[in-house]
Order: sequence, then structure tokens, then C-alpha cells
Amino acid sequence: MMRIGQRFEDLRKVGRTGFVAYITAGDPDLNTTHQVVLELDRQGVDVLELGVPFSDPLADGPVIQEASQRALAAGATLEGVLSMVADVRTETEIPIVLFTYYNPIHRYGVARFVKRAADVGVDGVLMLDLPPEEGSDYKAQMDVHGLDTIFLVTPTTRDDRMKLIASHTRGFVYYVSRTGVTGERDSLADEIQNKVSAICRYTDMPVAVGFGISTPEHVSEIARYADAVVVGSAIVRRIGEYQGDAGLVSKVGAFVGSLIGPLREGV
Repeated sequence: MMRIGQRFEDLRKVGRTGFVAYITAGDPDLNTTHQVVLELDRQGVDVLELGVPFSDPLADGPVIQEASQRALAAGATLEGVLSMVADVRTETEIPIVLFTYYNPIHRYGVARFVKRAADVGVDGVLMLDLPPEEGSDYKAQMDVHGLDTIFLVTPTTRDDRMKLIASHTRGFVYYVSRTGVTGERDSLADEIQNKVSAICRYTDMPVAVGFGISTPEHVSEIARYADAVVVGSAIVRRIGEYQGDAGLVSKVGAFVGSLIGPLREGV
């Protein structure tokens, strides 16, 4: 069993909802990202989503867009991100998902990317703008190299397409809890529980819920009906705020620890 699948199996055995953290690789630089990854592992993050910085995002709100711009300005590249993962892998077994758009992968070369990602210890890829209908060659190569293909379900996804997405997904299904771009929200969207239940009619894979989750209260609410909670913008915003602060890593870790707290209480 691969790292992502094993992690969710371990969570199921103890009856705990998982915590998925997103950070942008290279923000403010790749060395700091390396240290943040290790700190998030220490805090108990179950799966790490590592964003590949991209200049023309479609789904990222302003916080993550700004993080990508900082990373690109600091010289982050796809190869640099992959090399950083290789270094991180010598120190941690945390499951790592690359969160990316298709253009950087296309320029790098799909076959080359998939092999390199597998070689450095990536566990899965969430390709934001590649629908499963257009991704058969990509998925075939991912399957050969044992990498999980993670696709998105949104509030507007029809049941027939939800079934298609589930059939192409491995690792976990990512449910985007609201329409629009990523970002922190004061309240969560209605009908999340019903949508998670609908997804579960088509797959027995874990369902992770993200977009707009930013407080311990949000985490507690989502944990009632999802297999994992995803937090991104709230973490990335703090990385941006703590730039230049010698305590950046520990402060980000403390914040993430406060979000994970409600999940530990449920064990």
C-alpha cells in the first residue's frame, strides 16, 4: 500500500479524521519550505499538499497567488521543487501530493515529470486544470509509476461526472466545498455534508474537504462527516506575514497545531 493509502488506513483504524496542509513550495524560499515541511510533520499533519508555483493560476485566491509570485521571484522552479522533495524524503515519510497546473508539467515533459516525481518520493499529484477526460495518458503513466491521481469534485459537479471522477481518482477525492477561488472564509458553505455523502455513493476512497477552512471550529465541523480536512490559504497567509522572522517555522507550526488540536481530541 502506498503512503497516502496507508495513512488513511491508519486513520480509519483509530477513528480519526485526517489533516491535509497546503503550502506553496519556494515561499519565501525552498530551504524554508524544507524546514516548514518537517515542522508540519512534527505537528501531526497527515498529508502535505505542496504547491508548484505558477504564474497564471485559475483556482488560487490572492493569498496563494501572492505566495506563488514570491516563490517565482526567489527562483523556484519545478525541478527545484522536485529536488527539494528528494532532500525532504531523507528526513520524513509524510505523504506528499504535488498541487500543480498542467502547463509546468507539459513544459517539463509529462513522462519525465512522472518518473522524476516517483524517483524523489512524491506520492500523488493533484492537477488543477486537467480533467479526467483529457488525462488518460497522464493517468496511465502515473499508474505505472505507482503515483496517486487526485481529482476535484465541486459543488456543481453532476452525479454522472462525479462517478467518472471517482473512477479516475486514487489516493483520495478532493471536494472543493464552494465555488470560486481558494481563500479563508468566515463561515462554511451549506450542503457540504450532503455532497460528501453523494461522493461516497460512487467510491470507497477517502474524501477530503477543502477551500475556505481556516479555524479550529471549521475543522471540527468538517471532521463530523469527511475523512480529511484541507487547510491552505490560512497557513500560506501566515508564511507571508512571518517573512523575515526568525521564528517563521515555529510560528507556522504552532498555528497548524492549533488547527489539528480538535482532531486529536476526538481520538
